[in-house]
Amino acid sequence: MSDIPAAPQMWAPATGIAETAEQIAAPSLTYWQDVRHRLWHNRPAMLGLGFLIALVLAAIFGPMVLPHNYYDQDLKLSNIAPVFQLYEVTDSTGDTTRFFLNSGNLNLYEVSPDGRIAGLIRGKKDLLKKQNVFSFGDAEVTLNTPTQVLTRDGVALAPGPWQWNMSNLFGTDQLGRDVLARQLYGARISLTVALIATLVNFFIGVFYGGISGYLGGRIDTLMMRIVEVISTIPLTLYVILIMVVFNSGLFSVMIAIGSVYWVDMARIVRGQILTLKQQDYVAAARTMSASTGRILTRHLLPNSVGPILVALTMLIPSAIFIESFMSFIGLGVTPPEASWGTLTSEAVETLRAYPYQMFFPAAAISLTMFAFNFLGDGLRDALDPRLRT
Repeated sequence: MSDIPAAPQMWAPATGIAETAEQIAAPSLTYWQDVRHRLWHNRPAMLGLGFLIALVLAAIFGPMVLPHNYYDQDLKLSNIAPVFQLYEVTDSTGDTTRFFLNSGNLNLYEVSPDGRIAGLIRGKKDLLKKQNVFSFGDAEVTLNTPTQVLTRDGVALAPGPWQWNMSNLFGTDQLGRDVLARQLYGARISLTVALIATLVNFFIGVFYGGISGYLGGRIDTLMMRIVEVISTIPLTLYVILIMVVFNSGLFSVMIAIGSVYWVDMARIVRGQILTLKQQDYVAAARTMSASTGRILTRHLLPNSVGPILVALTMLIPSAIFIESFMSFIGLGVTPPEASWGTLTSEAVETLRAYPYQMFFPAAAISLTMFAFNFLGDGLRDALDPRLRT
C-alpha cells in the first residue's frame, strides 16, 4: 500500500485572530439575572405584575383622593348607574336644563355641563293617573310611571347622548353609597388577607415543612399527620368556630386563614427538602459540623426559593377568593365595611335591575385571579433553569 502525498496547503495555519478564539458570544448572566431577564420578556406575567402594582397603589391612595367614602349614605342618590342618557328641556326664557331619568326610583336628576349630578328634581305625583309632573320654569314634563316615558305637552321627549356619571364613576348602590369608594376599600381588605396569607405561608409553612423534611423519620411522620388532620377539617367550620369566640368580621377570617392556610406550603417545602438533603453540599455541611438550623436556612431553603415563590403566587389568589366567599355568605366583614365578597352578595338581590353593581366586584376578583396566575406561571418558567434558551 503506497503512501498518499500530502499537499502543502493542507498544513497551512488557520486564519483568524487568536484573541477572539475564546470570546463568548453571549454575555454571562448569574442565575437571578437570567430569571429577571426571562420574566421581563414574559408578557402575560408582566401584565399581571403591572395590574397588581396598580391595584396596590389604587387601594392605598385611591380612598385618600376620592371625594366619597365607603360608608356615607344618601338615599336620594340610590341605584344611580355609572352612565345615563341625557334629556334637555328649554323653557320660554331660554334656560335649558339637562337631566336624566333614574328608572330605579323614578326620579329626575339635574346634570351639570361637566357631567356631575347637580341635585334631585322634585315633582308632583298624581296617583290616579299614575304620573309624576316636573316643572322646569314655565315648562312641564310628565313621567308616565308604568311605561317610564317622558312627555312634554303630550309629545315624547327624545333622549339625548349618553353621559358618564362624573359624580360617581362606578355608580351608587341601593343605599346611595359610592361603588368606587367601596370597591377600593374592598381591595384593601383583599390585599390585607393576601399579606396575611403570605406571612403565614412563609413563617409557618416554610419552616414547618423544612424541619419535617430535613429531620425525617418519626418526627416527619408525626408532623405530617398533624398537617393531614388540619387539612381534613373544612375552612368554613374553622371560621364558624372562631366566630363563636371572636364574633364575625375580618379578624375571624384572618385567624382562620392564619391557623390552617400554611398546610399546602408545608407539603411543598417538605417535598423539596426531601430531595435536596441528599445532595453533596448538605453532606459537606454536616461534615463541617454545621447545625441543623444553619443547614436549613443557609443551604436547603435558599435552594428551594423557586418553588416557594411559585407556590406563594398560586396560594395568594386562593386566600383572596376564600375571603370573598366567606364575606359573600355572611361570615366575613360586617357592614358598613366593604369587601369584594360583600359587594357581590349585596348585588345579587338587584342583579337584573342594576347589573353594574355585580360587574365591578366580580371583575376585580376575576382580574386579580388572572394576574396572580399569570405571574405564577411566569415565575415558574423563569425559575426553571432547564427552560433556559
